[in-house]
Amino acid sequence: MRDSTEMVKFDHNADRLEAERPTLNAAAVPLIEQYIRAIRTRLIPISLIMAISIVFGVVITLLMTPLYTAESRIEISRKPDNVTNVEGAQDERLDQDLEFYQTQYALLEARTLAQRVVRSLKLVTNNDFWDMYGVDPGDTAPLQNTATRGLRSSERAALLDAATEILLDDISIRPIRGSSLVDVQFTSPNASLSANVSNEWVNQFIESNLDRRFSSTSDARKFLEKRLETLRDRLEESERRLVGYASNKAIITLATTQDIEGKTTTQRTLVAADLEALNASLAEATAARIKAESEARQRDRTSRAALDNSAINVLRAKRAEIVSERANLLSQFEPEYPTVAALAAQVQALDRSIDTEEARIKSGSTTNYREALRREAELSKKVGSLKSKFISQQRDRIQYNIFQREVDTNRELYDGLLQRYKEIGVAGVGQNNIAVVDPAMAPAKPSSPSLPLNLALALLAGLGISAAYIYANEQIDQSLKDPQDVERILGMSLLGTVPDVGPGLVEGLMDSKSIESEAYFSIGTSLSFMTAHGIPRSLMVTSSQPNEGKSTTAYALAVILARMGKKVILVDADMRNSSAHNFVEIPNDTGFSNYLSGQDDYSPLVLPTQNPRLFVMTGGPTPPNAAELLSSDRASKLIKNLEADFDHVIIDAPPVLGIADIPLLANVTEGIIYTIEANRLKIRAIEAALLRLQAASANIFGAIVTKLDSRNSSYGYGYGYGYGYGYGEADDKDEQKPDNMRD
Repeated sequence: MRDSTEMVKFDHNADRLEAERPTLNAAAVPLIEQYIRAIRTRLIPISLIMAISIVFGVVITLLMTPLYTAESRIEISRKPDNVTNVEGAQDERLDQDLEFYQTQYALLEARTLAQRVVRSLKLVTNNDFWDMYGVDPGDTAPLQNTATRGLRSSERAALLDAATEILLDDISIRPIRGSSLVDVQFTSPNASLSANVSNEWVNQFIESNLDRRFSSTSDARKFLEKRLETLRDRLEESERRLVGYASNKAIITLATTQDIEGKTTTQRTLVAADLEALNASLAEATAARIKAESEARQRDRTSRAALDNSAINVLRAKRAEIVSERANLLSQFEPEYPTVAALAAQVQALDRSIDTEEARIKSGSTTNYREALRREAELSKKVGSLKSKFISQQRDRIQYNIFQREVDTNRELYDGLLQRYKEIGVAGVGQNNIAVVDPAMAPAKPSSPSLPLNLALALLAGLGISAAYIYANEQIDQSLKDPQDVERILGMSLLGTVPDVGPGLVEGLMDSKSIESEAYFSIGTSLSFMTAHGIPRSLMVTSSQPNEGKSTTAYALAVILARMGKKVILVDADMRNSSAHNFVEIPNDTGFSNYLSGQDDYSPLVLPTQNPRLFVMTGGPTPPNAAELLSSDRASKLIKNLEADFDHVIIDAPPVLGIADIPLLANVTEGIIYTIEANRLKIRAIEAALLRLQAASANIFGAIVTKLDSRNSSYGYGYGYGYGYGYGEADDKDEQKPDNMRD
């Protein structure tokens, strides 16, 4: 059991209820569930709105004039006009394609194009066209005044404008996403007219494009002719300056190299060619001089020329044979032997011949070295002279290159414009970037009105109206519909709920198996947890306004407690509108008002009922000053005395709003049970009543939600309430009860 201090109490601070609300709302019902509940509680008006919307959509469809849509498909290629064709003159960003096609779409919807179609199809003088659209040409072309009445031009201009507006209103340009294809659709009450206008619209668009190209080409040719003449003179002048400067500076060009852009990048002059040739000869002379110098310096050893000389090599070979032969003979004879001596003389002769030949070779190497040295010196002198001349010419070529670049630039511009001029002359205006893919055909069936589409729109409109209806009702009806809002919004414990069973509730309490008894028995069970000693010894039942079921609840709780074996007394403290005597069918001659007026003995005021454990103290005669009677402490003394005589004291208290009685009775019992009628009072009014109790420091055990009906079924209450035993004959009896007795 929970201690009484754990029960929901209201602080003296009047702002506590508002402060607690955001925290309680955090656990509110999900929004989608609220929508579903709102729809389920208003199914009948929503169904009626939807049915009316569908009927309205069908009627509108039947009354609408059939319209026919013809469609032509064209392809627009991106070929922008480029007069100069100079690289970099236009921005090549990717968004240029988008810009180009957006321009073409705008041109397809241009007013001038519509006027061309009107003139081409002669719609101004076509009476069938005006009759088709229900237009009187006389009303369309009003005359300004009598002075202008005879001017046919003003009338034709007015008719032209009217026909143009009609075409512009009914034409539709639909680009196909991700392609260069465009659909041109025209809708009218006549299938043939739709096809003719759609095809003529495309044809006039092509012709207008060609007209713009012709005008652009003509202007381009004139522009190019002037530019070519200017560039021709500029090119000739730059070439003359280049040749004159080269002649003055003796710059003779032998070879010229041009890059892929036509600009001169490398030039070979006569001085450069001579220097290159002399430099190569000098390199050869230097190599020859080095070789001759090397041979001339070899004095103590055999020079390479001697080793390569064939005559010396023959003498040496012959000497080697003789020396070998002499060595063989020395092994047998003495050196003085004639044959050996003769061979020695031959060796000496060969040595002299070899020495003579080597001396001759050495003398020739010196001569060759001197000749090579002389030739190298001459070539070096010439190269040095050419180097000075080449360096001077290189300085001159700086200005020469400037003239050359000017010539290249002028020639490139001239050649480019000349090529563009030739292309325009060859192509003319024959090029067209617009092609007809599919011409329009007269449609066999109307495109509108479409019954499925109109029904869908009607359904959407019905849904919108239904949503607005639900929203308006939800905003207007702020009564308590979901019993769980007692805890979420009001911050009180929900002790239980009671279905709306009509006037048979009191009779139903006599049956312990009825849904009424089961509901109040569940409330009694909840009350057993309110205090440490179980069900409160004394409690008060009140509500915000009259007729919310507080008196019935007080009586029902008294019956349930008496059925549980408790001795219970029901005190009717609502002296302005007593009702307890009606439940037990006893007279209301004396009662609570008598005791408050001064009667000390309350025993005669306690009346028995058919239930031996249930007693009643009626309200008694209606006093003229009920608030004054309640302002004394006699009510508190009475409750204390009754608590000594009875197990439980239940007080049927007056409602909170509108009278001053309840604040005076707020603290005479252990606590208050607050009764709230579902679907009736706005939550703001309930909060105002609770604030009054809060100001009186009342202890509120919780709330009971009464009179739940079918409107609360979406919250899990109402019909199909779920009370009852649900087995045996109880089910059959429950099924046989009238609707107002079921939950």
